Amino acid sequence: MELLKNIGFCIVGVALLYFGAEYLIKGGVAIAEKLGVSPLLIGLTLVAFGTSAPELVVSIQAALNDSGDIAVGNVIGSNICNVALILGLCAIIKPIITNEKLFKLDMPLLLGASILFACFYFADGRGINFWQGAVLFTILVVYLVWSFYQEKKSGSGELAAAAEEEGGDKPCPVWLALIMVVGGLAGLVFGAKCFVASAVYFALAMGVSQAVVGLTIVAIGTSLPELATSVVAVIKNERDIAVGNIVGSNIFNILVIMGIAPMVSDLHAPNIGMADLSVMLALVPVLWIMMKTGKKVSRVEGGILLAVYIAYTGWLFVKGGC
Repeated sequence: MELLKNIGFCIVGVALLYFGAEYLIKGGVAIAEKLGVSPLLIGLTLVAFGTSAPELVVSIQAALNDSGDIAVGNVIGSNICNVALILGLCAIIKPIITNEKLFKLDMPLLLGASILFACFYFADGRGINFWQGAVLFTILVVYLVWSFYQEKKSGSGELAAAAEEEGGDKPCPVWLALIMVVGGLAGLVFGAKCFVASAVYFALAMGVSQAVVGLTIVAIGTSLPELATSVVAVIKNERDIAVGNIVGSNIFNILVIMGIAPMVSDLHAPNIGMADLSVMLALVPVLWIMMKTGKKVSRVEGGILLAVYIAYTGWLFVKGGC
């Protein structure tokens, strides 16, 4: 009976996480369009934050439950999943043309934030404390302010507004967008509680460590919004949103989730080792090189990324968790 109950929690949790994020994104994008910003900035900020909201709620819930391995493993696993699995799949579906703007601030920031997070993690004895989280979150605030300032300064907002007027879809009313945002957040909160509860149960029942659960099952489950958003964006040729969503989500995962969760409760994750962090760190320059060469991520490169994710996940389960 307990098994069936937790299977139900897992299914309901994933469903609420997905649909909650879906409505949060729709409402957020509708509000963003009223402000007249470019698709790339929407992908890097509002869409990225919306699709990273499940990771945020799951990690905060895990921090409150003193499950630091799940909180930290969720972020590392999600970042690996976003690049290797999701971007790999998207590139296989259709090669992803990259925007040069990403190399001016966003990719350097992602690399720098990943390295800083790794340094903080090992400096605090495999964990993140309140002040380290505060530093990460402050960097995020500066990044957002600077990004919107540069957007307005370059005049990209006018181009986005013009593109919106040319579109055939009717604009979403502000009141409806706000309802979608609030409803989406509610779905995320309840979905996260259900999902974390079932994940912890299965970790104990199957003899798998919390670290492996956080790095794989929880990471994939909370990355479903990124997967759906990026795949649909690629199919619709909204490639700036697709790649911006992935890069932005990884930035948010480190600076927001590892910024806010430790300020709620110090995170201790003794079972997350150097190998997991190394995979996350290595994927950033690999992606940078792929995006720079030929100004796109090709189908072959997408296949390589996907193979890396399959190999990493297989190694985790063979290793059996730390």
